[in-house]
Amino acid sequence: MVSELKAGPTNTLTDVAGVRVGHAQRTGDGWLSGTTCVLAPDAGAVAGVDVRGGGPGTRETDLLDPRNLVERIHAIVLSGGSAYGLATASGVMDALGRKGIGLEMGEPGEVVPLVPAAVIFDLKRGGDFTKRPDAAMGEAAYDAAVASEPGAAVQQGNVGGGTGAKAGGLKGGVGSASLVLADGTTVAAIAVANPMGSPVDPQTGELYAARFGLPGEFDLRQPDPAELETALRLASERELTSGLRYGMATIIGVIATDATLTKAQCQKVAGIGHDGMARAVRPVHTMFDGDTLFAMATGERDAPDMVAFHGLLEGAADCVTRAIGHAMLAAETVEAADIRWRSYREAFPSAFA
Repeated sequence: MVSELKAGPTNTLTDVAGVRVGHAQRTGDGWLSGTTCVLAPDAGAVAGVDVRGGGPGTRETDLLDPRNLVERIHAIVLSGGSAYGLATASGVMDALGRKGIGLEMGEPGEVVPLVPAAVIFDLKRGGDFTKRPDAAMGEAAYDAAVASEPGAAVQQGNVGGGTGAKAGGLKGGVGSASLVLADGTTVAAIAVANPMGSPVDPQTGELYAARFGLPGEFDLRQPDPAELETALRLASERELTSGLRYGMATIIGVIATDATLTKAQCQKVAGIGHDGMARAVRPVHTMFDGDTLFAMATGERDAPDMVAFHGLLEGAADCVTRAIGHAMLAAETVEAADIRWRSYREAFPSAFA
């Protein structure tokens, strides 16, 4: 089915009209972390969430339960900094509130912006445990989203919440992908790839995600076995010497669509999105990951019937898989805190021959 479909104009999350993305990050001087803000249209978006990792760091996920009152959120934050990084959502809230965007509570301007968030563990990857995203960085990511051109492609790789990400033994990052369904509905995903598991097949060196791309999307070859042997050895040595083998993980992301969906349907989209995550990384949803996916629907198009909704679910999962693949391909090698995190491109150059 997917082979008959196509990506949107940029093959990123902003192919969903009205959705904007901004990044803020710092590197050097002990820093290697950042924040990504996914901004909904001013009227907000219906949203859901599904948390499957054993060690999540989240904010405002309970309000997305279909049984609860609030229908719309105004932004979603994906950040580094572990639990400390949840403070970035406060910066986004404050910026939205100053513009009068949020849940109206009384007099004009009296609003409460609703900003769910999730974080990855990247503490001390730049060398200093205390250098982590805060409210000011969240506001900077919001400002970047506001300043972005409508429909501009999402910047990927070592940016925003993916600045300090690693994936297995390689450098992780931010990735995105989109899909235009047969009826014209757009569904897209953005992911911060920072899993404990590996996105690389240890038998071949191939990216798992590349097997699920659209025609011509991932034009890769099977890497040289010598490169695979080196990559596996270096990854093993790094895990033994880094001092924090566990707890340094998590994939977080957002799935967006222009369809009209209920909160319950958004929750289902987020849940099925985890199937796409499981196709791109192995193992996934471990006790040491905080894997969390949000879903948001802008309502620009009509509500799908049951058959169309099934297609949207299938497309959402595929976008998550492909977004993780793009995160790995966009990531760049980083040297910080006496550790060199090699990118997939550096570790497997023959895959691109």
